[in-house]
Amino acid sequence: MSDNKDPHTKDGQPAPSILTSKFAKLNPFSRTASSDPEGGGDNLGEEVEFDSIGGGGHAARRTKVTKSELRVSRALRQFLVDQNLLSPADANLDDPKAQSSQPLKEFVDKSHIDVPEYVRDRSRPLSEYFISSSHNTYLLAHQLYGNSSAVAYEHVLITGARCVEIDAWDNDDNPNEPKVTHGYTLASHIPFRAVCETMKQAIQKEEEEEAKRDQNFKVAPVLLSLENHCGHAGQKRLVEIMHEVWGDLLISGPVDKGEAASEHTALDHLGAKIVVMVEFHPAGKPPVESPESSDDEEDKETKEKRNEAKTPIIPELCALGVYAQSVKPTNDSWYTSTLTNGPHDHLINISETGLLNLLPKQAALIKKHNAEHLMRVYPKGTRISSKNLNPVPFWGVGAQVCALNWQTFDHSVQLNEALFSGSDGYVLKPPGLRIGGDGNTSLGRRKLKLHIAGATDLPLPTGREADDIRPYVTCTLVLPTDLEQEPPKQKTKAYKQHKFGIIHKGEQPIPTDPIWHETLEWQFEHDELAFVRILIKSDDKFARNPLFAVAAVRLVYAAEGWKFIRLLDLKGRETHSTLLVKFEFEKI
Repeated sequence: MSDNKDPHTKDGQPAPSILTSKFAKLNPFSRTASSDPEGGGDNLGEEVEFDSIGGGGHAARRTKVTKSELRVSRALRQFLVDQNLLSPADANLDDPKAQSSQPLKEFVDKSHIDVPEYVRDRSRPLSEYFISSSHNTYLLAHQLYGNSSAVAYEHVLITGARCVEIDAWDNDDNPNEPKVTHGYTLASHIPFRAVCETMKQAIQKEEEEEAKRDQNFKVAPVLLSLENHCGHAGQKRLVEIMHEVWGDLLISGPVDKGEAASEHTALDHLGAKIVVMVEFHPAGKPPVESPESSDDEEDKETKEKRNEAKTPIIPELCALGVYAQSVKPTNDSWYTSTLTNGPHDHLINISETGLLNLLPKQAALIKKHNAEHLMRVYPKGTRISSKNLNPVPFWGVGAQVCALNWQTFDHSVQLNEALFSGSDGYVLKPPGLRIGGDGNTSLGRRKLKLHIAGATDLPLPTGREADDIRPYVTCTLVLPTDLEQEPPKQKTKAYKQHKFGIIHKGEQPIPTDPIWHETLEWQFEHDELAFVRILIKSDDKFARNPLFAVAAVRLVYAAEGWKFIRLLDLKGRETHSTLLVKFEFEKI
């Protein structure tokens, strides 16, 4: 984002840098890359800032410095010559300070991914797509005491999210203007109207900016997961404000005239519209508060508040759930047969714990359900410090919406960036997970060889000097079958300056321009939804090994041959660093 100010924050004060409040830093719940009470530090990122570009698949198109402008170390230029990929003249070996030649720029600029055309096909029903999704979008910080900001919606939408969340509550100070906040917490609040205005501006801004880059670009629809906590009067104001602010952007009826309730609407028919997910409650049954943050470990008082009866959804609000009526299941009918007393176009809204309890035993039935109906998976309630669920197993059973906290650029958000790279926030599922599919996403037994040559201009962690780092690459193979077991990791040796004189000629590379020239291997059951997550770390003797930079790749996107991967830092910001790699697959 362009600046650190938000006109819609409480009391009109500027929004703080995302997740950087002093309180968060002093709190034991704070997320940092050096402490992780719920898992390994490698899974943690850092608090995102307004200039973070990673998360939703748009990182490559939002960099300020193009890939071809980046420096390539002399050692890697020599490597390209030795591999017969560049001539010595094109590599500028005799003049290390010379500008990159045009052939070198073109080589560096080649994408490390080759996204299949079918992935971007928009002609299929909405249920056949994975959707880049944000959880508790309004929060800039911790779930219990963080600041809320309308600017957070602009950030995630511009970064690539196509599903955002609003928790709407009555506003005692101004009943005509409902508020957005995290209920029963110390989180600040913002006007519902301000969020709607920011969403509209972000959609229009994206449309204008992308049209300049690609005249054929079309903004994809935005899904709004609306968690309503308002009474009748507040709900009426929600509907009125959405109509006032969004106008024709709001889908309030079937987009295809004469469309039957049983028919599936194609993604491209929804245009650049806003699709509202509205809670559904069976007739005659009073709704009960069942918010997403509920969990067995909540305190008794909070649970009692949450279990108070909710005000029923008014017809005007219910009518906006044209293509997604959210149902929190109370039995197994939604996957064993037909959802009991369910609405048309139902969306199963289920916690990660609830879904994990059904896997892998019910995976086949859930895949079949998710081929035709939407599913939203949200984090368990104990993730109060904005930690994330692992979306890959849930994508593996066809869950379209895996709601992620984008407040930090952690492993889940990195994988989200990998899945949606090169897309508009919608990725067509593999054939086995679509309507009529057999549920199979396996590509057979494979050996993966990941050849790692070296890196250039590694970003140094705060307080570190180039001379005191020993960088190495650690890679994790992430599969949808990883329900509980630790994903398999491989790593290179730590780079030490002056060690690799046989491999390269001339001056020994400095530690921020390391050369490894190693191959990491895995034998595994390849899958349409397999990923490799790449981390650059330092082998420190007397401390936890710090993380420098990250990248993640969906393996079916991996381009052939040697390619430079643009690395992001732990906040999801662009760096000037690249990693030269080659993916190689063998059938076994």
